[in-house]
Amino acid sequence: MVLTKPDKVRARAAAVAARNLSGEDGIQVVDENVVERDAREMTTWHKRDWQQFYELARRPWRKHRPPRPVYPTGLNRVLPAQGFSLSELDDAGVDLDQAERLGLPVDAGRIGAYGPNVTVLRDFVRSSRQPL
Repeated sequence: MVLTKPDKVRARAAAVAARNLSGEDGIQVVDENVVERDAREMTTWHKRDWQQFYELARRPWRKHRPPRPVYPTGLNRVLPAQGFSLSELDDAGVDLDQAERLGLPVDAGRIGAYGPNVTVLRDFVRSSRQPL
């Protein structure tokens, strides 16, 4: 017996319905010919989705970019750090939740506070409170 396309669709819908009577896994059988999938399922991006993504990525920031932390490495020399130390955040009056909301990098392994980092943090937090 050869199944035509509508018969295959009905057979698939029946199999899905038999496996998934409770509506789990995000698959629901609406009609014998229609199998709906929940929006939670991962789908591939279409061309328009990629265009929107790159359009957003190319836009300038609406807010100020978060400052980059540095650490001193000798006389008149600083290097970029992975993130602000916990003591720098504390001295600037920023808790971890607020740092995460502002997009500030945090390095829990760093010890000590570097004065210019604290100053930059205070200025950044002050400017982020004011509407642009």
